[in-house]
Parts: sequence; structure tokens; C-alpha cells
Amino acid sequence: MHFEISERKMILRLMDAVVVIIMLALVQYLFNYEYFSLTDHKFSKIALLLIYLSVFGSIFEMYNLQVASNHFYILKSTLLASTTTIFVYLFTPFLTPELPKQRLPILVFYICIMGGLLLWRQFYVYFLASNRFSQNVLLICDQDQVQELVEGLESVDPHYKIIGYVNSDDSNLEQTSFLQSVPKEDLSFFVSKNGISEIVIASQKTDGITAELYQQLLKLLESGKVIREYSQVYESKTQRIPVQFIGRDFYRFFPFSRSNNNKLYLSVVRIIEYLLSIVGLIGCLVLIPVIWCGNVIGNRGTLFYTQERIGKDGVVFKIYKFRTMTQTVPTVLASFAESNDSRVTTFGKMMRKTRLDEFPQFFNILKGDMAIIGPRPEQPFFVREIAQIMPFYETRHIIKPGLTGWAQVNYSYGESIEESLIKLQYDLYYIKHRSIFLDLSITFKTITTVIFYRGQ
Repeated sequence: MHFEISERKMILRLMDAVVVIIMLALVQYLFNYEYFSLTDHKFSKIALLLIYLSVFGSIFEMYNLQVASNHFYILKSTLLASTTTIFVYLFTPFLTPELPKQRLPILVFYICIMGGLLLWRQFYVYFLASNRFSQNVLLICDQDQVQELVEGLESVDPHYKIIGYVNSDDSNLEQTSFLQSVPKEDLSFFVSKNGISEIVIASQKTDGITAELYQQLLKLLESGKVIREYSQVYESKTQRIPVQFIGRDFYRFFPFSRSNNNKLYLSVVRIIEYLLSIVGLIGCLVLIPVIWCGNVIGNRGTLFYTQERIGKDGVVFKIYKFRTMTQTVPTVLASFAESNDSRVTTFGKMMRKTRLDEFPQFFNILKGDMAIIGPRPEQPFFVREIAQIMPFYETRHIIKPGLTGWAQVNYSYGESIEESLIKLQYDLYYIKHRSIFLDLSITFKTITTVIFYRGQ
């Protein structure tokens, strides 16, 4: 038995809700506190509590599987999420029960929810996140692909175990110590003996799929084994588009999200962007005196910084930011920003970590040059350079660039061409799967980035 990534996240959310309800019922039964009553007229209030828990759990990474499998991070995320949830719930007017006159029920309320969640999460680590729920997988690919393909999947999902491969390239029959090689004629026997539940085909050479191998795959499919193409598995596991494993016929594999042309979706998003831009610009005005004082002390020079960037349909526009680099840097020498870039001032590092330097971009959003969510806009020099090396790079420009995006919340600054490829994979995933739900996920992850000081 095994669980997919999406299934494990659903189990975490569902069981969090079940545990909270059980703990509330248990405490009400033991202490008879009216505040914990689960009578009919209280169900809407409990639903609100569970919604708060789901929202703040997402912000504080309770549903990040790497966090959910680490004891220290479990304690940290559960403490932050449950504390914030209860605080907001207690002080929500009208929609929540009237606060009890005594403080003890409030303390019991807090301890029972946090304690129940911690106990359940420890059970998850020791049982559901253990190797007993790993999925055994067989790979069919060219021998020179093996290590890259295996690392690409197992680094994301440690419960996804590729235990052997069939070499589809008859011209290269050398053995590899990295993974067990399975002869084509022994495929069915190996699958049965090792409890293989999924077969992944990644071969670029169709002539390697012989008639005998095809017949074995057909019988395995009829017996209930799952057979999938590697790019599909990679996309579902990593939430990135594997452009490095797809040929020039990329658009055959890449149906764009209907949201990109959905007028209702785009209109609602644009209205939200107008409202958020106004709020953001008001915040920018409030920040100007503070940032001006910080600049006088540790970042002398102009307050604002403008630079040409590529927008939707390849149109060049000027982006606005609070300056974070030394003003003596020549603007003609374009280069990637690095994690410990010497050009960034001490005060500038603080602004980048908190994303304060990006507040002026709400003006770009108000003008229509940018969106709240989308691929990060790059300089024309880098676009030309990267597009010559990477296929499909300019596909990013079919939608507006964004203040935040799927690549920004899942990956750090691109400091090289190789890292730009990874960010491109995330950007294309967003363009392919763009939806209100993905936008909400990015919003929560952006809040997490700011709270945990992870900006660049």
C-alpha cells in the first residue's frame, strides 16, 4: 500500500479536522464546558475553526510533506499554526461563541487542540511517513539517463522507490552500479517478485520497445499495474514541467490552462489586482519615510530604482523597486543576482528578505505592466541569452509577469543559466495549470516566505 503526494496532503488536512473535533468532544465530555459544546447550532462555529486551521496550517507549512516528516519542524509549524488559529478564532466577533468568563476553559481549549495535533502528527511520522508505505517502481529508459531520471523523482518523494530499470537501448548493454538492470525478457518476473506497482517509461527511442517487451507491458497493464510516461510522473511529483526531457514537439504535451483565456477569471483577477495595488501603494507611501531613513544610514543614494524588463508578449517596460544595491554599480553590466551578492547593501538585504523592496511594483500592476501572480520579469539581455540556450523560455511571456509566482515561492533566486531552467519549469507549470486554487496556494506560500524571512 502506498500514498501519492496529494493523498498524503489530503490525509493530513482531513485528520487534522477529525482530531480537533474529537478533542473538543472529549474535553466537553470530561469537563462539561459549554464553550466546547458540539450541538447543532455550534457546527458553523466549528467549521469556521477548521477553516482557520486549514488556512494558517498552509501558511505555517503544516501540509508541506518535508515539514510533516521532521520532528522539530512539526513542533514549530504546529505551535505557530494552532496558536494563530485559536487567537484569531477567539477574537472573531459574532461568528464564534461568546468568550467564557473564566480563563481556564480558554487555556484548556488551546492545550487540547495543540496537544491533539502534535500527537496525531507524531503518529504520522512514525507510521504513515515510514518506509512501509513506499511505492516500488520500475523504470524503462536508456542507460545513460538512469541516474538523472531517478534522482529527479526520488529527491522530491522519498517514498517513491525506483528499484530497477530496463535498458531500452540495445546498442549499450553495459551494467551500471547505480541501479539494478533488468533484462527485457525477465520484466514480468521482476515486477511480480518485487511488488512493483508502477512502471515508468522514459525512453526517447521507440525502437527499444520491442514486440516482446510491448506484449509484457500489455499483460502487466491488464493485470492492474500502472504504466505512465516519465514526463507525466515528473510533473505530478515536482509540480514542474520537465522541458529537458521533451523534444521540440513540446506543445503536443502542453495544453495551456483555460484560465489564460477565461474572461470571467481574468476580469475577477484584474479587479482584485486593482484593489490590492491601491492598498499596496498606500503601504508604499507609509514605508517611504522609514526606507528613506534606512537609506541615509546604510544605503546612500536614490530611493527608487528602475530597470527595463520583458513583459507580456515580449513588450519591454520599466519596473520600479526600492533600491537595494550600491549606486556605484554600472547598470550596463547585466549579471545574475546572487544569494550573497556583494552589491547588495546591509539595509538592502533586509528589504529583500522581507520583500519590502518590491512594494513600488504595485504601480506596475496598477498600470497593467504586471500581475500579482505570474512569472518573474527578466531583463532583455538575460531573455535573449537564455532563450538561445533553453527551448520554450519565451513561452513565459504569454501571460503577464508577476510580483510573486509559482517559481518565486518554490525556488530561490536564479543565480545561473541552470537555475533559470528550474525556474522556467515552475513558470510553465503555472501557465499550464493556472487556476484560482493555484493562485491561492501561491498567495499562502508568499505569506510564508515573508513570515519566515526567505526572500532574496
